[in-house]
Amino acid sequence: MKTRLTFLVLPILLHPLVLAGELTAKREDQQIVIRDGSKEILRYQAEPGELPRADIPQAYIRGGYIQSIRTPSGRLVTDDFPANHLHHHGVWSPWTKTEFEGRHPDFWNMGAETGKVEFVAIDQVWQKDGKAGFQARHQFIDLISKPAKVVLLETWDVSVSAADQRYQIDLTSTQTCATDSPLKLPEYHYGGIGFRGNGAWDGAQNCHFLTASGLKDRLVANTSREKWCWVGGPVDGQTCGVTLLNHPANFRFPQPIRAHPTEPFFCFAPQQLGEMKIVPGEKYVARCRLVVADGEPDAKAADGWWNDYAKNR
Repeated sequence: MKTRLTFLVLPILLHPLVLAGELTAKREDQQIVIRDGSKEILRYQAEPGELPRADIPQAYIRGGYIQSIRTPSGRLVTDDFPANHLHHHGVWSPWTKTEFEGRHPDFWNMGAETGKVEFVAIDQVWQKDGKAGFQARHQFIDLISKPAKVVLLETWDVSVSAADQRYQIDLTSTQTCATDSPLKLPEYHYGGIGFRGNGAWDGAQNCHFLTASGLKDRLVANTSREKWCWVGGPVDGQTCGVTLLNHPANFRFPQPIRAHPTEPFFCFAPQQLGEMKIVPGEKYVARCRLVVADGEPDAKAADGWWNDYAKNR
């Protein structure tokens, strides 16, 4: 008599985030790298690295920004030093049109050499309770002043977590005046925390948008006031993107957005609504959550993510 053996076959879970690895943050030379197990999530450029191409002028060299972000499947959703905007980086936070002590330093368009943002120090690199992150300091320099003068001090607090089929990156920028003089920010269409998408999305037809109010046409979405906006497109044959959430505690919430007409650039821009100031003795705090995921945008899910984010005061 033959004995029949019965085997229990268990399903193999293949989705990259069904079983997330341990999130770690580690200083590696001039960068901080955050990983989910062995999978890279983001790289923060601390001290300036070498310019990626020989034809880029030295004026554009800088640190103090998120250099790269990847989806759970490993697709890159950011760009760095794009040829048509050398001063753009993955996620960075300069101001453009400004007035300081009668001068007009531009911390965004570095090629003009009137202003710049410098990396200062890393204060913390940590992993705890399933999250990982870091705290870094920057300073805004007025290059018109002779000698050059520090205008703003900035602290970045960055926290990364892994949720079902997505990564969440919380960025809080806290800026204070470095002198007794305020920094005036006249009405302008962009500046502050910016996002530059993958180079594959460059061109009017290659980058797609979806806002909380349901707008998909970037020309119509530009200047609309939104609590969140998805920016994305195809990378290596598959759609992926980033949903940027605007916290309700932010100044002038819901803030207007800047959606570039032909390039994969986005930012929330409260100065579109008129002049604003960063004044001595007060903190200017900007909060943003980036939800990074593979696949097409999901408005219902994004509303849920924003509702969850809004509870964190």
